[in-house]
Amino acid sequence: MKSFNRMLLSVALAAAVSAGNVAASTLESMKPVSLRLAHVVNEQDGFHIAAVKFQELVAERTDGKVSVEIFPNASLGDERTLLEGMQIGTVDMGVITNGPVANFVEEMAVFELPFLFASPQEAYDVLDGPIGQELLDKLSEVNLKGLAYAERGFRNLTNSVRAVHSPDDIQGLRIRVMENPVYTDTFRELGANAVPMAWTEALTAMQQGTIDGQENPVNVIHSFKLNETQTHMTLSRHTYAPAIFVMGMGVWNRLPEEAQGVLVQAAREAAAHERQMNADMESQQLADLRAAGVNIVEDADIAAFQAAVAPVYEKYGDQFGDYLERIQQALQ
Repeated sequence: MKSFNRMLLSVALAAAVSAGNVAASTLESMKPVSLRLAHVVNEQDGFHIAAVKFQELVAERTDGKVSVEIFPNASLGDERTLLEGMQIGTVDMGVITNGPVANFVEEMAVFELPFLFASPQEAYDVLDGPIGQELLDKLSEVNLKGLAYAERGFRNLTNSVRAVHSPDDIQGLRIRVMENPVYTDTFRELGANAVPMAWTEALTAMQQGTIDGQENPVNVIHSFKLNETQTHMTLSRHTYAPAIFVMGMGVWNRLPEEAQGVLVQAAREAAAHERQMNADMESQQLADLRAAGVNIVEDADIAAFQAAVAPVYEKYGDQFGDYLERIQQALQ
């Protein structure tokens, strides 16, 4: 019996070595490829951290045959423009917030529902499981390839007018939201004048005072120094926003299978790296914002916020197929 087991082990090892040699030879024989990866935030942001890690892993594991050039700061356009560019081949790939992606695959917007996830781990369990993979696969229907979920994180409210402890305090505030109907309706139910606009436009609008506030994770509020225009912040954690490593299907299909496998695994590891970095940095980022003069409300009436947005679930609950029901079951 021991001899038989040793024989099986030898066969398995030989097969593994053979597979490795095939993969290596395929990558060695491929022509070098340079991928243009774009995002809309700056080099201090988690998106850039994820992109750089991805760049390093891909270069290492393809022995330089696949290189990644990073274009930060919306230098190739806003997120919708980037996605459209991937569809037609003018942009290769990007790290894109889930909200704009949901404009291309409506079911992705299920993740935008307010207070869906109570913790990061709940979100990770769903995103990295069968439900998350199904939704990534749906991107192929619109000529895009989803690789993995990075994160934007739990979103929080800031404004330049007053402290917000409950929905009553939001009444009439002009709040920038992502160009996604779930976000727009969520903040309208909270009493805000919700203003959908691209992030690059929002930065100018806050400086000019044409909007009062916005909502984003701590890492964005910190990296973009929103303390310069926003004096109040509420740790509402009203929505967990994924981000997606996404490619144009055209460039994906031109890569050999072994290179595709490297990209998927590198994206997953880069996403996990970004998640951990975001968690590690948040307490210091909050301390920096306080030191810069931002009034941070940590004890908001979350139950009142949840009650106020109940109509959002009534409106959208059945618009995402069975995904909401399946997510809620998975979280029980």
